[in-house]
Amino acid sequence: MELTVTQTVTPEDQEELLNGLRVYNSQFIDASGWGRLGVYARDENGKMTGGVIADQKGEWLCIQYLWVSDAMRGSGLGTKLMAAAEHQAQEMGCLNAMVDTVSFQALPFYQKKGYQLKMTLEDFPQKGMQRHYLAKAL
Repeated sequence: MELTVTQTVTPEDQEELLNGLRVYNSQFIDASGWGRLGVYARDENGKMTGGVIADQKGEWLCIQYLWVSDAMRGSGLGTKLMAAAEHQAQEMGCLNAMVDTVSFQALPFYQKKGYQLKMTLEDFPQKGMQRHYLAKAL
């Protein structure tokens, strides 16, 4: 057996590893209802001003990314994006949603949207910061 240690993960290596993990996990989890979800806002010129990218994992919507441009912050766009993502998730059969955020990002925003703090990881990604994990029933 040969071990390879590298700081470069190729798409091929990642896919090979994930395929092995999927085969193992399929003994326990039905992933047929898993998929991706994107909700995007664009201005009149087609430039993206915000968006949400999430994964459906069974009955859960797992929000990976939420971004609103500086020009649109405070306009309610983030609320609209989240509402659209949550609505579509319900249509897809999701009963819950989860998200994580770093202390300088959007903890109060998610809490105002009904997400409840489940866990905080201190000093992540660096000393003095926290990563917060939140969830909500849809």
